Amino acid sequence: MNIFYKICVILIIIGGINWGLIGLFSFDAVAWLLGGSASLLSRAVYTVVGIAALCAIPSLFGSEPQARRAE
Repeated sequence: MNIFYKICVILIIIGGINWGLIGLFSFDAVAWLLGGSASLLSRAVYTVVGIAALCAIPSLFGSEPQARRAE
């Protein structure tokens, strides 16, 4: 997995944890850390996480490289 997809996965995990906190406790950690859900920083984080999720979609349909057998 190249570095781009690793970054996407990390951002998706952050977004998933935030959504879990919102669902379980009505607590938006991104908004809490960055000054409210309407702040420019919070909106930037939401946007970057969303873009990371979109960029990760093709990896669902790609195939894993197969290991070469020793001959």
